[in-house]
Amino acid sequence: MPIKVLVAKPGLDGHDRGAKIVARALRDAGMEVVYTGLHQTPEMIVTAAVQEDVDVIGISILSGAHMTVFPKVLKLLGERGVDDIVVIGGGVIQEADGPKLKALGVRELFDSDATTQDLIDGIERVVAEFGRAQKRTDAARSTA
Repeated sequence: MPIKVLVAKPGLDGHDRGAKIVARALRDAGMEVVYTGLHQTPEMIVTAAVQEDVDVIGISILSGAHMTVFPKVLKLLGERGVDDIVVIGGGVIQEADGPKLKALGVRELFDSDATTQDLIDGIERVVAEFGRAQKRTDAARSTA
């Protein structure tokens, strides 16, 4: 079963060329991709992720609102009891904010120097490490 990724563009950021390139590259790598389009709220992103039963939420953000958007998405996932959807991000994210976002639960961040292969490899890695298959393995071990 292929990895299913939701690519989201939150807020008023109207630049989606990069998100579309990422979506196409992931699709070409064999992943199933859902692209939400522009101007999504955190609530819309989480609702779509749950409805589409995705493995990964990839947030593409250029607006500088990453310290608001990512925590809200993670909070909403937690409120819904969803702990097996991996959250990643890319775009314009200040270097100093990366560790803060990772401490909140964002599993990977990609800067403008990342190649599409970096994204593919990173998604495969974080899904293997933190995704549904790993959660099932951990749960099986704890009940054994």
